[in-house]
Amino acid sequence: MPDMSKNYWLMKSEPFKYGWDDLVAEEEGVWDGVRNHSAKLNLKAMKVGDEAFFYHSREGLEIVGIAEITVEGIPDPTDETGKWAAVKIKPKRKFDHPVTLKQIKATPELANCELVRLSRLSVAKITPQEWDIICAMAEA
Repeated sequence: MPDMSKNYWLMKSEPFKYGWDDLVAEEEGVWDGVRNHSAKLNLKAMKVGDEAFFYHSREGLEIVGIAEITVEGIPDPTDETGKWAAVKIKPKRKFDHPVTLKQIKATPELANCELVRLSRLSVAKITPQEWDIICAMAEA
């Protein structure tokens, strides 16, 4: 059952650039380099304690684990203009059974999920109901 006092997210990264294992090795990482206005607004809306699915894009196309937001509202250190946002995250739990994009698309209850509807969005909002469904899929 999701905690209704927090928000849920999905954060995409190409595993050959920054994957789950990189986050685990760092113990806490900066989520930076986002250059999409909708994704930036999502980053700015994140609060400490919110949770995010960690999604491997391009390779794997699957949710591999859950990260937690540890620092909110920081300027993107890769941005010299000061226009872009970043957060810090830490790994919380790796999925024993990653949830693939194919599985998500095959689940009617997830048809309106931002991962499906806005496939190019690198930082997406996840509803509590979607969170529950995807977490249950990871346990199956």
